[in-house]
This record gives sequence, C-alpha cells and structure tokens, in this order.
Amino acid sequence: MNGENHRVDATPSSATPVPPPPPAPAPLARRLAPPLAALAGVAAAFTYVGTVDPNEPGHYPVCPLLRYTGIYCPGCGGLRSAHAFIHGDLATAFGANAVAVVGYGVFAVVMVMWLIHAVRGAPLRPSWRGAIAPVWWWALGGVLLVFSVVRNLPFGAALAP
Repeated sequence: MNGENHRVDATPSSATPVPPPPPAPAPLARRLAPPLAALAGVAAAFTYVGTVDPNEPGHYPVCPLLRYTGIYCPGCGGLRSAHAFIHGDLATAFGANAVAVVGYGVFAVVMVMWLIHAVRGAPLRPSWRGAIAPVWWWALGGVLLVFSVVRNLPFGAALAP
C-alpha cells in the first residue's frame, strides 16, 4: 500500500435516516382561536334566535319544502327548538325538533373535545374518520330519513313541530 491512507466510512449505507423532531406547537392563543371562533359564531346565532322569537311570523323564512309540499323536513322546527332550548324549556325543544336537541348535545361534546385538544396542542382526529366513517354517515342519513318519514305520518304527529 504505497503510503495511501484508505479511509473506511463509519456509517453504513443501509442505515435509515433519523426523522427530524416534530415542530414546536403553536402558542396557546393561536391553537384556541379556531374552536373559540366557531363557538362565538354558534353563540351569536343562538343569541339571535333566543332574542327574536321564531314563533312570531315574519322574522324567519318559511321552509321551502313545507311551503310547497306540506312535508316536514328533518330541520323543520329547528329554530323553535333552539329558541325553547335557550329559554330552558326542554320539553318544548324536543317537541319542536328532537333531532336538533340531540345535535346540540353532540355539538357540545365535539366542542369540548376540540378545546381540550387545542389546549394540549394535539390535532383533533376523531376515530370515526377511519375505516368506519361511511357506516356512521349512512346511519345518520338513515336516522334522519326515518325521522322525516315518521314525523309526516299520522302516528308520528308527536314528532311534528
């Protein structure tokens, strides 16, 4: 070896590179901005509906499906339900639109989860977004369809607004 230094590379070529560290989470105020903005928008809408009574004619448009066909859609009675809910009259709220009242509860749970995840700095990734997501969406559509049909039949008059 005629005086040449042969250098052997210490890192093997089959080694996997180390991934970079995850980025630092955004400041708390920036993480809380989206859920608090959504909550503020919903609170503003509920405040308006709580102030302006949907039982008084002329304040809100009439449901086009109800106006032209006489059929209650899944949302019919939703404003009256929200108005009663805001004023603490749960029986009237359920009577106006039971699905809407359940939706208020689901919304509250999702908002709490979103706020907790925002405070922790973790993204909100619901487990239902996985492989079973289509099943949940079809089930929700089925429930709304059954609710809509039943509330328009004589025996389901208790579900009509």
